[in-house]
This record gives sequence, structure tokens and C-alpha cells, in this order.
Amino acid sequence: MVLLTSPSSDSRHGQRFPTLDRTEIERIRRFGTARSYKAGEAVARVGEFTPGLIIVLSGQIRITRHDHSGRRDTIVEYKAGQFMGELAQLAGKPSLIDGDALEPVDALVIAPDRLRALLIAEAELGERLMRAMILRRVQLLETNSGGPVIIGHPGQGDALRLASFLRRNGHPHQLLDIDNDAEALALIEQFHIDTGQLPIVLCPDGSMLRNPDESDLARCLGLVGPIDPNRIYDVIVIGAGPAGLATAVYAGSEGLSVLVLDCRSFGGQAGASARIENYLGFPTGISGIALMARAYNQAQKFGVEMAIPDEASSLEMPEPGKFRLTLQNGEKVHSRSVVIASGARYRRLGIENMDAFEMSSIHYWASPLEAKLCSGQDVALVGAGNSAGQACVYLASHAKKVWMIVRGKSLDATMSRYLVDRIESLPNVEVVTQAQISKLTGADGILDTICWRDGAHTEIERQIRHLFLFIGAQPNTDWLASAGITLDSKGFILTGTAASADRFGLETSIRGVFAIGDVRAGSTKRVAAAVGEGAQAVAAVHTFLASLSGTAVPITQPAASVTSVAAQ
Repeated sequence: MVLLTSPSSDSRHGQRFPTLDRTEIERIRRFGTARSYKAGEAVARVGEFTPGLIIVLSGQIRITRHDHSGRRDTIVEYKAGQFMGELAQLAGKPSLIDGDALEPVDALVIAPDRLRALLIAEAELGERLMRAMILRRVQLLETNSGGPVIIGHPGQGDALRLASFLRRNGHPHQLLDIDNDAEALALIEQFHIDTGQLPIVLCPDGSMLRNPDESDLARCLGLVGPIDPNRIYDVIVIGAGPAGLATAVYAGSEGLSVLVLDCRSFGGQAGASARIENYLGFPTGISGIALMARAYNQAQKFGVEMAIPDEASSLEMPEPGKFRLTLQNGEKVHSRSVVIASGARYRRLGIENMDAFEMSSIHYWASPLEAKLCSGQDVALVGAGNSAGQACVYLASHAKKVWMIVRGKSLDATMSRYLVDRIESLPNVEVVTQAQISKLTGADGILDTICWRDGAHTEIERQIRHLFLFIGAQPNTDWLASAGITLDSKGFILTGTAASADRFGLETSIRGVFAIGDVRAGSTKRVAAAVGEGAQAVAAVHTFLASLSGTAVPITQPAASVTSVAAQ
């Protein structure tokens, strides 16, 4: 048995595993329900729903993880005054760990809805609890504890797709290489799997999925479930990027019932950024996924319901102030208002055989997963905006060389100066200007060579297996074809007087439907601008909802001062 963490080896041990004193427990007691466990009784099981956060009043609970070979490691042992739980308990999701009572245990169980109430009502205590839950999830991610096991070939597109989906949703997992991992081979033999069926996913509940799509995998893990068809939300937010999450945080904090939908993961394009250095309040920079994960957890703290991955396929308005969204899986959800923050889709190159190399060799973001794939190799990157610059800097720390292919004459016109200076200082980055990719060659889905034409129309060929594309995006508005919402010539959503003479601000041509972030025509394509629009949208939603009920909009609302600051 191995103890995964100890005070001597972990500088944040005290924050991850705090001990509450008697006075603090008494303050918490009103939010929980007393419960007892017998010695040896299971308190939590991986893949099963737990009743909530569990505060130990007496006795001891051992937290363990296990792998598919049967090995079991101890993560921590909770004693009186400590609590069992992490972000899964905040969101009401299945447990990622096993917990067993080592002796008779008396405990206080705080259900997810009461936990959220506690975090808000007891600010100082709530901060300690929230920090501990986040740090525990980070530890589970670092140790690949409690999640599914993906088994596939190295560089296999579908295996990378599934691993990327879980990583971007902050869910622990293991990706085992069938060619180099003895455990992967043993599991293949144990389950009698034909290697032609790879990748497979072994879920914590014991079920096995053969090359599932993201929706099937999420449902197997309990990340998403049916939405109550009879509930009418105050607002449904479509898209969980910076704009959508900002809307969710402000709306949830102001008491509105909120449902957030996203077809893939939280964070949007910002979540794929290796490092954001010009966002207010982060002088040393922060990775996009870290920033968006904070916003995602913050929204759940305020009771926002997340449905990820769930994709909207159509929007209808049976009558004013009543909207019905149909999802790709056939479910229907209802609301009094809608905020569209569906962002944009990555733009693709107009190369004939691109489809053959996508996911395995062509990438639209640069994360640790992609960095590991191209470690020590030459890579090519196309793009000249800030996202391309951030990706270039990140990849340069892992790749042997980065060829940066730029269509314009220089980076100065489209990229922030600090990034241009940094790229120019990197010895293993070569910027090729006035150039375009002309041909891709390879076999079995693996890229082998890339050709580009430079300003002199000379074709240059290099042996490169990984191509990164940061060439902008197209608005994600195809699903609105029958909704009657006015778009511009490029497919972006028009708002305010550009949509209709009697519309203002962020409202679309349909009353009660608002558009924010990258999907909105004329928006500033920056994270800070998207967050500001999210705050503004909530104020507009309040005004619209008040008009439905015939009541005046309150002069002050909870968190109004925060909203006004973010909107400036």
C-alpha cells in the first residue's frame, strides 16, 4: 500500500486536507445531515454517486484509488475534523475515489445543493473548502486517479480525440500505448479485444466502450445526464467559452436559474491557449485551461447547471418569452431567455487530403498532449495572431524546431509586440513570411511531409509529422438556420440596431435572445472583451425578464458592482 501524499513532500498539504475546529463544524452543521457508518462500510465507490461532502465527526475514513490490475494505493486517511470530497461532490457527479470506514464513523453529510449554499453563506470557510476541493481534483489529474483507461495505438486519432476531450473537461484518465505498455497488452488479452477495434475505453464502473463518441463516453462516466424537460430556466447559455461562462457566473450569482450547453468542453478556444499573458490580473500569465476551469467551478458554486457535451440543434419561440431548444440527442429544454455564446469553429486549410491527417497529425490547439506527441521533432505552425504566437512559444519549448508559416509580410500587423519579441528571441523558431501550405503527404493517417510556397513561389518540402493550424475561425451559427435570427454576410449574429431598429445592445433580431463573444458580429476577439459582454448580457436578461412580468428592474441587484466592473 502506497501513501500518495504526505505533509513533508507536499507544500500545499494543509490547504488540500484542512482540519476544521469545533466552532467551524458547528457553523456548518445547519447545512448537513447526520449519518453513521459501520467499520468496513463503503462510504464512496468510484463511478457511483455519493450523497455529498462528508465531514468526519469521529472515526476514520481511508481514501484509496485502484487500477485495472487490482493494485490499490492509499491517497489519504481522514480523521475527525477533516472532510471527504472534491469537485465531483460540488457538481453532484460520480465519485472518483473509493472511501471506506476504518472504524465506526459519525459524519455530517452535506448534499451538493446545500454545499453550494454553504460556500456562499460562509465566505471564509467556503474559500477554504473550495480551495481544498480544487487542489484535490488537481492531485487526481496529476496521478491519473479515478478516471477511465483509454487503450490505443500511439498517435491514433481517435485515442487522442478521447484523451483531449477528457483533459479539456478536467477529468482524470489514463492513455495506455498498446505498442509499449505491458499493462495495455494485459488488458487487451483479459478482455479478448481485437486490436482492430482500438481504441477502447474501460470506464470506472467496469463497462467497456469501443471507440465511443464524446457524448457516449460522458454518459458512461456520469458527466452528463437527462435534462428535466418540464423545467423552465430563466436563461439558457449556449457555449461554455469565456463569454458563456461569464454569463453563467453573473446570472447564477444574481439568483437566476441557468443551464449551460456546450458540444465539447468548457473553455472554448481560450481553453486551448497555452498561456494568456495580457488578461487583467495575471501578470505572470495563466494557461487558458486553468483560467477557464476557475470560471467553470465558479459557475457551479453559484448553482449553474452544466450539460457538457450537449449540443443545440435548433431554437424555437412558441410564444414571446418562451423558448424551446432541441438538442442533437432529441431532448428539448425550455427557458425564458437565451444567450448565444456558441463561438466559432476552427478554420481549415483548403488542402485536398486534410481529412486523412486530422486528429492524428493536424491539430487546432497546443496542449501538453500535443507537446508530448511532437517532442524533439520538427513541427509546422500556420497563423499570425496571438493564439498562434502563444502556441509557437509553447511548442518551441518541446519541439526540435518550429516552422512558423505566415501568409503576410510580417507578424507585427496581427500579433502583440511582446509575443513578436519573444518569438524573435527563440533560436529554434523560423518564421517564413508570405508563404502558404501547398501539399500534405503521408500514409495511414500519419503525416510525413509538408510543402509550402514562399513569396518567390518556390515550393519547399520538409519532413514534418505534426501541423498546427491557428488561422482564425468561422461563426458557429449553422444550427440557427431556421430560427429567424439575422446574420451578417459572413454568418455572424447581428445585434442591437444592426439587427433591428428597435433592438439595443446585445439583443438579436428576436426579443429575449442575446448574442455575445466571437459569434457576435463586430465583437472584439479577446478574452477580456468576451467576459465583459457576458456581464452585460446578464443586465440585459434582467431587463427582458422584468418586461415579461411587468415589473421594474431593481436599481441594485446582488453582485451588481462586480457586473459593472467587468462590463467596462
